[in-house]
Amino acid sequence: MNKMKLLPVMAYRGVKQNRLVYRPYLAACFFSVFSYYLFSSLLHNDLMKRLPKAAYAWLMLSIGKGLLSFILLLFLLYAGSFLQKRRRRELGLYSILGLERKHIGVMLFWENAGMYLVSVSAGIILGFVLNKLMFLLLLRLTRLNVEAEFYFSAEAVKETLGYFAFVFGCLTIRSLWGVFRMKPTELMAESKKGEREVRHIGLWSAVGAILMVWGYYISVTSKVDSMIFTSFFLAVFLVVVGTYFLFTSGSVAFLRFLKKRKKFYYRPANQVTISGMLYRMKKNAAGLSNICIFSTMLLITLTCTVTMWMGMEQIAFYDYPYDVEAFCLENGSVAESAQEKAQELAEKYGQPIARLDEYCATELNCGRLEGSNAFVSAAGLDFADQYAVTLLTLDDYNRMEGQNQSLQEGEVLLYSTGRPFGFNSVNFLGVEAVVKAEPERIYPFPQAKNRMFHFTEQYVVVVKDWEAFDRFVAAWALTNGVTDLEGFGRNDVRHLNLLLDGKDSEKTAFLEEWAAWCQAQPDFIKIDSGLEGRDEDRAMNGGLLFIGIVFGLLFFMCFLLIMYFKQVSEGYEDQNSFEIMQKVGMSDSEIKGAIHRQILLVFFLPLAGAFLHTAAGLVMVNGLLAALRFFDTGLLIRCCVGVAGAVAVLYAGSYVVTARTYYRIVKK
Repeated sequence: MNKMKLLPVMAYRGVKQNRLVYRPYLAACFFSVFSYYLFSSLLHNDLMKRLPKAAYAWLMLSIGKGLLSFILLLFLLYAGSFLQKRRRRELGLYSILGLERKHIGVMLFWENAGMYLVSVSAGIILGFVLNKLMFLLLLRLTRLNVEAEFYFSAEAVKETLGYFAFVFGCLTIRSLWGVFRMKPTELMAESKKGEREVRHIGLWSAVGAILMVWGYYISVTSKVDSMIFTSFFLAVFLVVVGTYFLFTSGSVAFLRFLKKRKKFYYRPANQVTISGMLYRMKKNAAGLSNICIFSTMLLITLTCTVTMWMGMEQIAFYDYPYDVEAFCLENGSVAESAQEKAQELAEKYGQPIARLDEYCATELNCGRLEGSNAFVSAAGLDFADQYAVTLLTLDDYNRMEGQNQSLQEGEVLLYSTGRPFGFNSVNFLGVEAVVKAEPERIYPFPQAKNRMFHFTEQYVVVVKDWEAFDRFVAAWALTNGVTDLEGFGRNDVRHLNLLLDGKDSEKTAFLEEWAAWCQAQPDFIKIDSGLEGRDEDRAMNGGLLFIGIVFGLLFFMCFLLIMYFKQVSEGYEDQNSFEIMQKVGMSDSEIKGAIHRQILLVFFLPLAGAFLHTAAGLVMVNGLLAALRFFDTGLLIRCCVGVAGAVAVLYAGSYVVTARTYYRIVKK
């Protein structure tokens, strides 16, 4: 029979005989194709382009697709290395029996081609079937109220086929390289070959510790500014490299320490466990570090996803505290008429009015000398170092907050949305004033609960009267070279802001009629809708939530499969060792004890590292969420603890399954 005709059959039989490792690998490929096709299909859905508030969700999906492409390539290459290791002895045997390397190369090509066809077919069909369901989930998370349409994208299919052709092409090239660079005898011995000892353990341990501490330091000390994302990726890189070095050197040093303790080492179960780990120390380090990193990604991704889901309304109302913001000229009768109209509509629609605030405010950009009470000119300062200072008169403040405060000449109330001001006096561009008190709240300027970040931090200075108001404005104008003060001070427009008590979905008719009435009045300038602004925030954050859910599932699949492949491949490698141990008198209970010790180390050492990484990274995550206007650190910590508990339970279940699989293999 022609060898070339026999090679596809041999490829099929090779996959079938190794189904214990190929089944989960194919499942990973199915899910990878499904995830990629899903993102591509949603991006090519014409409805996403037509929706007025879907631009943010489309942008988030585009970014997510790029990250997904990179992660899937690395993961499938890593998972493919386990299959390659498992097949080397078999391929070496084929070479000894007469197959040339070109024949083995063709067989590997057919093998990868078959897995490509099966994976993309199943993944695209699954994506096609679940496309509408996932689209509905995206619309639900983004609060876009439209009818979902059944949609098939040929472009998405082409992109998916092309991308995974590239991925499986890389897998094929890697497999061929592993075969062509080794002789048949080397392939036969590769699976049983031990690894060279790690040298300079102390040096690598020190380097790993330094890199990890450096990454932790960047995470803990990072500020929410324009460099926050650069700092995030630098910290991640340092922690990943430091983790690998520490697992490589630290695990070996620890195992050597146990080996030197003769009373502990010279027990059958302990000896088998420690010697088995030392036998594969480099590969163990790579596996353990990858499990640790993917577990950390899973913890942080799920923490961010759950936190954003719980805090989405906080984010929306932080940016848009009012349902409608109207601006009218300084005319008391117009504002009074608008308030009467709002009360009339409240009775008509049965919608209680939570707040109806009328005030005049001027916002000025300033810098602030760190650690002092002085505000300075913002000229020449970066955006991150600028602060918004809003001037407000005492009469407007008392009316808005229902207070009866009084101020003497030269006194102010000073409110901060972030960190407390903390000084008894303020120097505003040369104007000195005594800070009588720092109010706990001024509604239109929501305060960050943790008050840690100066990002978007702004100050409100409540002055005694219009004379003091003009004095502050004049000082700002002088230092910034502004000569035309029209639009600043008492001749400025007045805010008339409305907030209803109820759900956003129930407010539309009321607000549309009130806004139409205001726009018909000659003294009203413009109307800004807080409802539309919140919808845009929800669309953007909903897109992030959708990406978080998909990536959370992806990272969960990655770390489970890495653990599974690691234990299965090591189980096959340990078969002969345990067989010899049984022949010299090692009992089943002692074998199980050795297995459980080894797997416990493999499982819970990365879990402990992942918890440590997550705890250190939580400070930076807090900062990243602050950039999205989420400031509830308490909720973030509670979500993180809950996610960590859920992941620990999943780990325990994985431990039980993996231990059984490993034991079943070594007993064969």
